[in-house]
Amino acid sequence: MWTKNAQPVRTTGPAAPGHPMEERRTVVWVGKSVMFKGDLSSAEDMALDGHFEGRINVGDHSLTIGPDADIRADIVCKIVSIRGRVKGQITASDQIHLHETASIEGNLSSPGLVIADGAQLVGRVEETPKQLTDAHAQSRVPATFRRTSSVPLFD
Repeated sequence: MWTKNAQPVRTTGPAAPGHPMEERRTVVWVGKSVMFKGDLSSAEDMALDGHFEGRINVGDHSLTIGPDADIRADIVCKIVSIRGRVKGQITASDQIHLHETASIEGNLSSPGLVIADGAQLVGRVEETPKQLTDAHAQSRVPATFRRTSSVPLFD
């Protein structure tokens, strides 16, 4: 099965007795040739470069949308970093990053928003309070909205 120069990728730590070594990824990745419809959920960080239509929920994890991605979905995650096209509602419990190649049509809801020069946004932005992880915290964490562009968001 292995070619002359190919080597298996070791996981961190030894394999369990009777189980072969296997490759481990730190992020679930969907390539740009993949076309997918439905409900997608993940309990780990995810990167999408393909075409997706439906709903995406990665809960308390990060989602990266690549520059070739075409996503038509409502998204729920902790942090989302967008370089491609997204049409749908985006809800992030921590922060939304719109990079210079991002094109968004839909409403954004998050306590933090970063918009790079060149990013396109057609929709509304709603500031939401950041979820407090410390049960004893008494004060609300202030929202952070930062732009790296001097061009107005809305015409």
